[in-house]
Amino acid sequence: MSDIVCVTARKLCSGGFLEQLELIADARPKFIILREKDLSEEEYTALAERAAEICRNKTELVLHYYWKAAIALGAGGIHLPLGIFRTLTDGDKRKFCRIGVSCHSVEDAVEARKLGADYITAGHIFETDCKKGLAPRGLDFLHNVCYSVDVPVYAIGGISPDNISSVRKCGAAGACVMSGFMRCSDPSAFIGEFDRK
Repeated sequence: MSDIVCVTARKLCSGGFLEQLELIADARPKFIILREKDLSEEEYTALAERAAEICRNKTELVLHYYWKAAIALGAGGIHLPLGIFRTLTDGDKRKFCRIGVSCHSVEDAVEARKLGADYITAGHIFETDCKKGLAPRGLDFLHNVCYSVDVPVYAIGGISPDNISSVRKCGAAGACVMSGFMRCSDPSAFIGEFDRK
């Protein structure tokens, strides 16, 4: 199985988002994080229902941010900013099989793990258009995060087939990719580029 995670951003798609999501699900990334932060909870819930149908029996869909909606939908996975994760009760957390948390420091990662995170995303590692003007945290940061926790760490931010080997050497379990997945015409070939490195 691939170690590449798809993070969605439907506004980056040149064509229809649901059609692109179907191609990505068919390519079977590690999992897909449905990250559409501009949507209201109601809009997100409607999209998540469609996305869950597309991903069923292909790859795991992890919902994002709207954790109450995720519980109502019976979602197995949720990905949260650390600030929101701090507010969940133990009972809330038990409703999920997989909880991921976005971290931007070693301290964030250690806290997220203590609070029960099953995996962590750490970034941004390299320069990326998604974080224009913000200096990347770099590979030393990634290495330090990976060795500070005992759960999988996925690098995010500017990850490509050209730099994935350096990410893996830092101890990362894999990487999250957004724009590459949203813009590619053949997600299976795209994942293959990472898997050959």
